[in-house]
Amino acid sequence: MKKIMVVDDEADTIYLVRSILEAEGFEVVGVGSGIECLERLDAEKPDAVLLDIMMPDMDGWETYHKIKKDFPDMPVSILSAKGQKFDQMLGLNVLKADDYIIKPFGAADLVSRIKSLFREA
Repeated sequence: MKKIMVVDDEADTIYLVRSILEAEGFEVVGVGSGIECLERLDAEKPDAVLLDIMMPDMDGWETYHKIKKDFPDMPVSILSAKGQKFDQMLGLNVLKADDYIIKPFGAADLVSRIKSLFREA
């Protein structure tokens, strides 16, 4: 079973993602901030991170850089309401995130995109 860490300051989003992914057999760990994500990554050892961008204290961009510094092979997908083409380009082409999922999302699309993180190329 793959473990996904969901990082979002909105508890409702974590609950929704957890409900969808656990129904598909994933284990989900929800954390409410980038700081908490970084504190728990080593202990939780997730197989991938689903990361919000707009969070207080430490935004998703900074959190992403810190994850990749310590865990360069960790798949990280952005999960954000920032749906402008510029934001997507920044996430995918500049940061090299594994995916960029825009809120609101459909359950089937979320599951498909999370499963694609673990398919061998």
